[in-house]
Amino acid sequence: MALYSEGRVKKLVIRLKEEYDRALKSQREVSASLKEENRALKARVLLLEGERKEVADALVLAVKERKRAEAAAGQEEKNGQAELRLLAAKCRALAEHLLEKYPEEDGAATLLAHADDLSEAMGEPVSTGFNMEEVIAPKQPLDLAKLCRSLGVMEEE
Repeated sequence: MALYSEGRVKKLVIRLKEEYDRALKSQREVSASLKEENRALKARVLLLEGERKEVADALVLAVKERKRAEAAAGQEEKNGQAELRLLAAKCRALAEHLLEKYPEEDGAATLLAHADDLSEAMGEPVSTGFNMEEVIAPKQPLDLAKLCRSLGVMEEE
């Protein structure tokens, strides 16, 4: 029983207590360090989540703006096409008026041909030159010889 004397036990207890205190202090330092790192990481996560939300909002806004711009461009294109169709129709009407007023002039027929080309380029139906109103109720007397020559049925005299 001499192995465990009171003095030796007290020394052992003191030594174990010192080792325990050092280990406890070391663990508390590690714990404090981990808590500080955790706090810093939480702050960083909050900051990044705020930035992510801002980026997501910006992307949503950009998509809305792109759709609005596409719609505006589509409407502008429609308006431009309608304006060009109106211009082509006005050119055609003016060319027909000139041809009606000056049937013998080549310039009026050329202008009408250009109006037909413009209408065709616009995807509009092109006039064949045949007007049923002119056949049913002609505004001037018919010159059958001229008509036959223009159709290629009769040779020039």
